[in-house]
Order: sequence, then C-alpha cells, then structure tokens
Amino acid sequence: MSESSLQIPKRGATLRLLVEDKIREAISSGVLRPGQRLIERELCEMTGVGRTSIREALRQLEAEGLITCNAHKGPSVNKISLEETRQLYAVRGLLESFSGQEFALLGTDAQIRRLEEAAAVFEVRAQQYWEYPDRDLDSMRVARDALIEAKTQFYVCLMEGSNNIFIVQMLTTLHNRITLLRATSMTQPGRLQHSVKEIKEIVTAIKSRDGARAAEACRAHIELSAKVAINYLESVELEESGMSD
Repeated sequence: MSESSLQIPKRGATLRLLVEDKIREAISSGVLRPGQRLIERELCEMTGVGRTSIREALRQLEAEGLITCNAHKGPSVNKISLEETRQLYAVRGLLESFSGQEFALLGTDAQIRRLEEAAAVFEVRAQQYWEYPDRDLDSMRVARDALIEAKTQFYVCLMEGSNNIFIVQMLTTLHNRITLLRATSMTQPGRLQHSVKEIKEIVTAIKSRDGARAAEACRAHIELSAKVAINYLESVELEESGMSD
C-alpha cells in the first residue's frame, strides 16, 4: 500500500468514515507502524482531507485502541503488548468459536455461499502471495494488502453468519485491535498455508450444519493464530532487549 493510495474521494457525510477506514488500513498494512507518531499535517497531505476530518477519525481510532494520544507528543500508532495479545486472542477464541457454531445452526444458504466465496478469494490471494516471494517491495506490498483484505472479508462473513448483533460488535472491536498484528503474524513462514487449510475446515463444518465441528474449527484456527502472533512478539521483545544490553 503506497501513500498515494490513501487519497480519499470527498463524499460529504461519509468522509469521516472513509478517513477512518484509510488510516485503519494503513495501520493494518504497515504503512503506519506501531509507535509511529501521527502528524496531522502529514495525514492531511496523505489523505487529501482537512484537519477536522483527521481529528474526528483519530478520536474514533483511539476509542478502538489503534492509536494512543500523549498530551505532549500527540497521537501515535498503538503498540500491543505480549500480555494484551494473550488476553485478546483468548477472548476472540471464545467469541469466534460461538460465532462459527451459530453460523452452522442459524446461517442462511446465501450467507454460506458468501462465506465460501470469501474463503476462495482468500486462497487465491494466499497463493499469489507465497508463489512470488522475489518480487519488488511495492508488488509484495500490494499482494499483502490484498491478502489482508481477503482475510478481513472472510471474518466479516463469519461474524454476520452468526446472526447475532452483539457477536458482530464485539468481534469487530477485537479484530480492529488485531489489525496491529495481522500483517506480520499472518505472513510468518509456513503460517499462510496452514491458515488456508484451517479456513477450509471452518467452511466445510458450517456447510455441514455441524455446530460442534464449526466451533472447534474456529477455536483451533484462533489458537494457532495466537501461537504465531505470540511467538512473533516474543522474538521482537528478545531482539529489543538484546539491543538495549
């Protein structure tokens, strides 16, 4: 994702939501990195909107936990700690397991078709990402952004299929926090191939209308995702502690 792709068409009342989405996407893709200061003037230039829209978007992203505001330094992209990651994935595992179970039992045929389509798109994006590891950085960034978007859309279908508005609300909040980790954890060596298999199992269980199997497939997927994310953060902490010695 390049800075130029952050440009936003101005559409009246929807402008604030568009700004939120673009900045959230930039955080997810790594254009805006954990710990990076967010300077209003630079964000205005990157997105092509005014300070008022930027400030409104930053307030919402702060409420989601994606950014933090310091009275002296201003806003910056939040860092998620190792302990927060453990807690976040533990809760997500419970909610997503229940979501998969409810989808299998209550989801409509149309919702299942959308889930299948989202899973198929994710598999294609995954193949495109791992089959071409030697491309230039810009091409890899585009492929990674497409991969993250495909994974996000799969989770949106999974949440909506539960037909439970509270599950959707709570999981959306958790997924927004996981945005800080997804770009790095999902693309760790070997993880992507396993993730495709896990998602296929979720879809198969839901299509079979097997609530228990769907719940277990979702739980296993989140547990493995958590393991990768936690291992990644532990390695980062070790590296940082070694640099400070």
